[in-house]
Amino acid sequence: MASDLLSIAASGARAARGALDVTAQNIANASSEGYVRRSLRIEEVAASGGAGRIGDISLSGARIAEIRRNADAFLQGEVRRTSGDLERANTELRGLRNMESALEQSGVFSSIVEFEAALQQLAGDPVDPSRRAAVIGEATTLANKFNITASSFDAVGEGLQFEAEAQVSETNVIGGELARVNLRLTRAGAGSSDRAALLDQRDQLLERLASFTSISTTFEADGTVAVSLGASPPLGFVQGGTSGTMSSVEMADGTIGFSIDGQSVEPGSGSLAGAALGLAELATVRTRLDTIAATLAGVVNNAQAAGVSLDGSSGQPIFAGTTAAGLRVVMSEGAGLATAPAGASANSRDDANLGALRQSLAALDPAQQLSNVLFDVSSKVAGRNVTQSALETIASSARISLEQQSGVDLDTEAANLIRFQQAFQASGRAMQAASDIFNTLLGIGR
Repeated sequence: MASDLLSIAASGARAARGALDVTAQNIANASSEGYVRRSLRIEEVAASGGAGRIGDISLSGARIAEIRRNADAFLQGEVRRTSGDLERANTELRGLRNMESALEQSGVFSSIVEFEAALQQLAGDPVDPSRRAAVIGEATTLANKFNITASSFDAVGEGLQFEAEAQVSETNVIGGELARVNLRLTRAGAGSSDRAALLDQRDQLLERLASFTSISTTFEADGTVAVSLGASPPLGFVQGGTSGTMSSVEMADGTIGFSIDGQSVEPGSGSLAGAALGLAELATVRTRLDTIAATLAGVVNNAQAAGVSLDGSSGQPIFAGTTAAGLRVVMSEGAGLATAPAGASANSRDDANLGALRQSLAALDPAQQLSNVLFDVSSKVAGRNVTQSALETIASSARISLEQQSGVDLDTEAANLIRFQQAFQASGRAMQAASDIFNTLLGIGR
């Protein structure tokens, strides 16, 4: 009996010590990102039969059956989904804000207005050299402002492309890490502390991956996970101990495409989807800006060709280039401005051709066109702000729900610390009592 009591008490002490270790881990990692609270499942150890006790059940103490993670697969999935949607909105909004800043700060709108104002002043005295020089000066400033805007758009696109390429590289790193975690999970003991740590690592990697692109997961009984990326349809990325390779390619229009092992894939959500949306919008705005620059240059140059310059020669182009980035002034002197109609004599004060140019510009209204572009971008920024705020609230709620369910409550852990310490002390006293009984029996035998 004393021997049985001693072994029972010893098993209780081992179980209580294991519970204390788990509680200490919970307390130490209470603020660790991605840590999921652990708990122990302790079960009775029972044996049946024996000499003279066939069919009887003999209780032999307790043992640690399993270290459990207080994880909820549904809440984890919600956190991955909502964080992916939020990252998509954040990245797209950041790109739109940068586009808006590029349009506002370049000053191209005011330069168009100043150029038209210089033409209006020239109409008051079409042969005045200073007014002619002012028109050329404003034309040069206008071309420079278009160049600056195009350069700013290039910087926005390069920033989005660079971030996307870095995230694609990190996606491949995470895929490799998930494959290695899968292999280690197949070798980890069921219910062990090592297995719990591997599952924490697996879930952290999945959450990080979901911030880049939408993911689909299939979990096996041994904790390994198969991962597919993208949408419509998702493509396999991690299977067992192997992972695929994601790559990105920049298109001719500045947009970006993605593929997994050579198969095209749409990110669906996450920052890669946001980068794709931002670059697509940038390509549209860039095309509209190029159209404004090209049509403005075409109207001015066509008017020049229809008139004569100050010396009576045929008018020559003021602008060259068909894009905002390539627009430049090729006329060096104000005397080349063709203010007079074809056939007019040198130094003619007839400004009929200048009037026709001003009418053509008024019909084109490049300032209004540019204002429309800025208005559209600003409207999208305002709309995406609302969407981003809503998604941020949803993602925050999902995160709070997960932390409430799987996070560490220090008050609970403090109570457990006392409870398991008392259990350990009680087992120690039971061992001492068994030892005393055994010694007493030995003494009686003498």
